[in-house]
Amino acid sequence: MIRPATPDDVPEILAMVGELADYEKAAHEVRATEAQLRAALFGERPAAFAHVAEDDGRLAGFALWFLSFSTWRGVHGIYLEDLFVRPQHRGGGHGRALLAELAKICVERGYQRLEWSVLDWNAPAIGFYKKLGAVPMDEWTVYRLTDEPLRALGG
Repeated sequence: MIRPATPDDVPEILAMVGELADYEKAAHEVRATEAQLRAALFGERPAAFAHVAEDDGRLAGFALWFLSFSTWRGVHGIYLEDLFVRPQHRGGGHGRALLAELAKICVERGYQRLEWSVLDWNAPAIGFYKKLGAVPMDEWTVYRLTDEPLRALGG
């Protein structure tokens, strides 16, 4: 079952964020807290949204996303920040169902893009996305400012 996340899901979503970071060999980079996630998802002006996949009453996975905007298309889209299905639930359709729910939101709201990033070594995820019809944006490179370079530029 796919459903919008609730505040009660925040501890389990944060646990899965840690599991995803561990899988991506970046557990040391996770700094998020339950309070931060709760504020981002359920605060006065939510900036992010989440859906969860349930299996026998337990959370099997999640999709955390936010709105993007295309100046070329003139409409919003969805940027999928994280998609994660716990290893014991993979192959059961949860990831596809989460992506299908986001695609449905796009269609219903007139959004024209559903985008995300994937690590280039994550062959299982890349294969999964390609089976859905997703195409890589090979000519684009993601850039990021964090920590000291961000503070220096913004300071």
